[in-house]
Amino acid sequence: MRTIYTPVTWTVGWLGRIIMQVIFFALIGSLLGSRESMIYLFIGQAVIATVTECFMSIPSTTWERRAGTLPLLVSAPGPLWPVFIGRSVQWLPSGIATGTIVLLVVGPAFGVTWSPVAALVVPLSLAVVAVSMYGVALSLAAVVLRAPRWRNVTSNVAGLVVMLLSGATVPTSVWPAWLQAVGQALPVTHSLEAIRGLNEGADAGEVAAGLGIGLVIGLGWYVVAALGFSLVAEISRRDGTLDTEE
Repeated sequence: MRTIYTPVTWTVGWLGRIIMQVIFFALIGSLLGSRESMIYLFIGQAVIATVTECFMSIPSTTWERRAGTLPLLVSAPGPLWPVFIGRSVQWLPSGIATGTIVLLVVGPAFGVTWSPVAALVVPLSLAVVAVSMYGVALSLAAVVLRAPRWRNVTSNVAGLVVMLLSGATVPTSVWPAWLQAVGQALPVTHSLEAIRGLNEGADAGEVAAGLGIGLVIGLGWYVVAALGFSLVAEISRRDGTLDTEE
């Protein structure tokens, strides 16, 4: 992370931006005259901040191609996916830290309060979000690896889709059934619901169940990502089309 952020740029540039973004959405809830809406939007956007950093792995995966090291990785006899799972893992702790600070430090100013036990569970819950959504990001990264010009577009569009369908901005029930099904395939949909329950004092078993479902779905996405990277390697080795061009 030192090659991307300094302590000042992370705190002022990144964290400051995210705090302003979350506050913006929370104020929309306040303008609606609903405390519940304000809390709903605040928690949703704080969790989405963690997802956003996970999705930074989509463009960072293509950096191997720009650096000219991807052909060497493809020509190696081993599988490609373990390299890329580790390649962008640095985004996860940053995303967890961002979401934790927003929820625990900024949250109380907007009525988002936590019991002592819940406050301890919040970082763990965000870790579940980060780890599970990293699988989604890697699946998209495998596709973008063949079309690196689309790396930022893919990351941004995917982030917007997750924001809309996961229940972060509006309840999932407002969407047609087929879009709800898409939302249910996202690990964060279930983890976010668990975090909301944690804030509301839900039963520990209910919270654990939501986080567990998120992890299981995330595991499925890792399988998709591994298959995607393997397919990229196979096609590239077969037709020799992989190069360092954008």
